[in-house]
Amino acid sequence: MIRLEQEQAEDWWEVEALYDLCFAPGREALSSYRLRDGIDPVAQLCVVARDENNIVAGAIRFWPVKVGDAMALLLGPVAVHPTHQGEGLGALLIQDALERARGLGWERVLLVGDAPYYSRFGFERLPDVAMPPPTNPDRVLGVALVGGAWDGISARVERAQP
Repeated sequence: MIRLEQEQAEDWWEVEALYDLCFAPGREALSSYRLRDGIDPVAQLCVVARDENNIVAGAIRFWPVKVGDAMALLLGPVAVHPTHQGEGLGALLIQDALERARGLGWERVLLVGDAPYYSRFGFERLPDVAMPPPTNPDRVLGVALVGGAWDGISARVERAQP
């Protein structure tokens, strides 16, 4: 039985340990982390999935960013503990988070990831949106939570001001 809960301050170390386990060393050197420096995540959208032993089995976080004059959410990281991979937990976290974001009035979400995986959640390549280098432009994906939310947006992603 998996429970989804909003991440609390006391969950931080456990979630960071999960990210360290699931991602390559040096993950914090990625350009997407520069967009997060000094910016608080959107707390209502940071969710942990706890298993029947109350262990963090998965986690997802979101950060505010600017794309031109528009605000957007940067999804990531999202991770599932290796003992729970293949159970659909990543999909559950993403679907739940996108619904939460829509309910909070957010209009658009972007991420850097694999289109074949994220397309099932509605993410598409954003050819007119650029992440800081050295991000591969083919991996910049977005989903509109409100119809047309990405229409006409052609800009570089920047840090939201704290």
